[in-house]
Amino acid sequence: MRDAHPAFVSTAFARAAVCAAWLLATSLSHAQTPNTSTSTSTSTEATSSAASDSQAELRDLLPQHKLLGKGRLTVWGFDVYDASLWVTPGFKADKLTALPFALELAYLRDFTNSDIAKRSIAEMRRSAIISEAQAQTWTAAMLRVIPDVKKGDRVTGVYRPGAGAAFLVNGKPAGEIMDAEFARLFFGIWLSPQTSEPKVRSALLAGTQ
Repeated sequence: MRDAHPAFVSTAFARAAVCAAWLLATSLSHAQTPNTSTSTSTSTEATSSAASDSQAELRDLLPQHKLLGKGRLTVWGFDVYDASLWVTPGFKADKLTALPFALELAYLRDFTNSDIAKRSIAEMRRSAIISEAQAQTWTAAMLRVIPDVKKGDRVTGVYRPGAGAAFLVNGKPAGEIMDAEFARLFFGIWLSPQTSEPKVRSALLAGTQ
């Protein structure tokens, strides 16, 4: 990423770039942090977990869902994660908060949940002013539902309009954050026009074009 994040990625992404070892939008570790900014590219390739047109674990949470778009985040030549966006009938890119959807990150590297949470807050601040007290509350909530991840792990966030978000880890329920403003800003890391990764956003929303 540039000095920003996704993701269900600065300090965290820089480690992936330098050490090969974030954000849901993400979320790298923080051993070495170069002063130079990172460059980002996307790919329409995705892991096999997101290759089909539906996900079994989403059938109850997101009835009639379909795969809208997918993209790969790459930082300085290092693959970070594959992102996939699952939507329901009627989904429109200009009305993101109107209907439920799911965003899956299939990680291609190992990240700590503290780095994911820290980078997520930084990215959410691209779209809104977030107080330190609110940041601490949301950070604690993310640490509760998002674990440290290993290469191959999948973290899926399910957006619930006006309510919050549910999270799955490798297809199994991991918890909920029932805060509508958190959910709006969190998924905006990848889908908002203010995202630091417009190419990833374009890939995810390709099916609406």
